[in-house]
Amino acid sequence: MIDTISAGPTTVILTGSHTNFAIFLMTHPHLKTNVEHIYIMGGGVRSKNPTGCCPKNATPCTPQQCGDHGNLFTSYSTNPNAEFNIFEDPFSAYQVFHSGIPITLVPLDATNTIPINEEFFNEFQRHQSTSEAQYCFRALKMARDTWFNDQFYTSYFMWDSFTSGVAISSMRNDKNGKFGNDFAQLEYMNVTVITSNKPYAMHDGSNPLFDGRTTPKFGLQKSGVHSGHVQTGITDSFCLVKGSNKGRCEDGYTKEVSSPEAAYIRVATKAKPNMDKYSPLNREFFKSFLEALNLRENSGRFNIKTQFPLKREALYNPDFIKNQKVGRPVIIDMDMSPGDFVSLIYLLKAPIEVIDLKGILVSGNGWAHVASIDIVYDILHMMGRDDIPVGRGNTTALGTPTLGCNYASIIPQGSGGFIDSDTLYGLARSLPRSPRRYTAENSVKHGAPRSTDYPELRQPLAFEVWQSIKEQLDQSEKITILTSGPLTNLANIVLSDRNASSVIEEAFVVGGHIRDENDSKGNVFTVPSNRYAEFNMLLDPLAAKTILESSLDITLIPLVSQRKAASFQSILKALKHVDHTPESSFVHHLMLLLHDLQQKHQLYNHMDMFLGEVLGAVYLVEGLNIKPSLQPKPISIVANSTISTDGQIVVNKENTNSVKVLVDFSRVEYYNRVANSLGKME
Repeated sequence: MIDTISAGPTTVILTGSHTNFAIFLMTHPHLKTNVEHIYIMGGGVRSKNPTGCCPKNATPCTPQQCGDHGNLFTSYSTNPNAEFNIFEDPFSAYQVFHSGIPITLVPLDATNTIPINEEFFNEFQRHQSTSEAQYCFRALKMARDTWFNDQFYTSYFMWDSFTSGVAISSMRNDKNGKFGNDFAQLEYMNVTVITSNKPYAMHDGSNPLFDGRTTPKFGLQKSGVHSGHVQTGITDSFCLVKGSNKGRCEDGYTKEVSSPEAAYIRVATKAKPNMDKYSPLNREFFKSFLEALNLRENSGRFNIKTQFPLKREALYNPDFIKNQKVGRPVIIDMDMSPGDFVSLIYLLKAPIEVIDLKGILVSGNGWAHVASIDIVYDILHMMGRDDIPVGRGNTTALGTPTLGCNYASIIPQGSGGFIDSDTLYGLARSLPRSPRRYTAENSVKHGAPRSTDYPELRQPLAFEVWQSIKEQLDQSEKITILTSGPLTNLANIVLSDRNASSVIEEAFVVGGHIRDENDSKGNVFTVPSNRYAEFNMLLDPLAAKTILESSLDITLIPLVSQRKAASFQSILKALKHVDHTPESSFVHHLMLLLHDLQQKHQLYNHMDMFLGEVLGAVYLVEGLNIKPSLQPKPISIVANSTISTDGQIVVNKENTNSVKVLVDFSRVEYYNRVANSLGKME
């Protein structure tokens, strides 16, 4: 940003949070004169949300946000005014709006008037003469095919692309002296961004710009518009209005005001209709959009079919010897942290005579976004195990609202979401891409309004994978489960399937910290008040209580043991002395990356935490070879919905059930066996 804007007059288009650009303006104010214009997609000024109303022929239906300014469908009852891009960082948006730079805002007022309709979709399907057009249509069709109801054509809008069109048209017309816009009606308004809620100067611990500071941050006024209550979550009780489903909070609301607080900006109010009355397209922008995507002279150079002629979207299944003896049937249940992927590769390298990996369950309420499931498919593809089913589990903890998770905020966040998801997404570029990446969530068979092009590739759910594996077992077989994340999936299985406990032979649970006389601490560094919990337990304490206090045969691999297997120096040294295989190279690359991040960036201090997670997989495979020491302990889990105590494990002698706790093992054997396994060519 600094380099580009320093070079000369620049136009900026913002189609997400304003954080990056606001930081630029506040740290380099002398470069502000080089910014000619800012185009912003977001906010709602005079808008009326059309998707919160009951669509035609929709019965039964309860209107939720009909007529409100915003589109926060996850926060209908607390904030009816904000739009997502502005709500993500209202104070940054305020800095941008009040920067003095000319601004054109393309809010919901305008984007709500350009929904994708069936005529545009059909025209797009007929006009795909470039790779860009084909790519964009495929993405749009995937969204249409997997939409959660049959209201796609009234609920899906041209937000960001329409903003780009408005910006290009204005730049072109301004240059030619026309000062109009081909795609949108424009009007000047006095607008500001609401960043906190009345009464102002109410320091209740919610506002990081004021609370706990003798001097407000950025030199703000102590009783000014930024000094009130800041919405702390989608269920913030301050924002709720008793007896009403419409909240009172306005954080992120781009409000029309007449006070000195206003910024005089140009606002797009409506998408212009198509002037060609013979065209099937009802918006002028639709015509331009299809023309631009299909321009041959600006088409990209990349074509996977010509650049990689030998690439085939083939599925690789193992060719096991007939009547070959196989080991214990195993399911791994993980939350896709970096350590989980090492565990998965290690299990796949284990001899089939020892471990028969039947399935993988993933949870979306742990360390990585549920979209990381694509990396699981890529790992399986690399290992030639496309036969192993992968089940998507819940994204919320047991007993929490559908659209929320009590403690999701304890996972470290980066600018684009979970920082460890970002790490994995980047690293996954070195993996072969699995055809199973392109899975759709729904199909007609499972209640969707239509099937995708590949309904057989619908993403199965965790419980469906469990049921499928259970049905394929011989009568004498039982399943061993290894969990390395929140216990949500396993708890749901046990609670939903009455026969589950009789089929599960043993459960190896990686996680938990038993509070003892040594007063050793847990690892939830993002919640200082909870000194004794471990992440997997705190992310779903009710699920942990359901499983660890059940009658299942459980071996617990707690934090105290994991920490003994968490040395970067030891694992890197061991990997250095084994043969290079795709698996050892990938893990070595991952370990070097995590170690480097830990040393250079404060946000990544927790990286060695993931090393210990591999211990569960190694103990499952190696058993006595790592010289384990086990102790039975009767334990109880705290799950009382208090973040300062939830997830803690205490010894409870009154509990009739005990879990086996791995308290020690040979570290030398552990590191050698991990490295040697990854270095084997088999």
